[in-house]
Amino acid sequence: MPVHVSLDELLKERGMSLTELSERVNLTLANLSILKTGKAKAIRFSTLEALCRVLDCQPGDILRYSGE
Repeated sequence: MPVHVSLDELLKERGMSLTELSERVNLTLANLSILKTGKAKAIRFSTLEALCRVLDCQPGDILRYSGE
């Protein structure tokens, strides 16, 4: 898939677990896992906004287009 989700890298940089992120953005661990592994077909802007707020980042830090 040409869109890469960089949650693993951001979580590692911030010393945060996926479980902690799940609780802070109010998403189920299963849904966050689907997003993290790149298996999600879409993401809501409200979810992206919550992730950016909690991880203190920009949308481009989470989603990257590789064109491959």
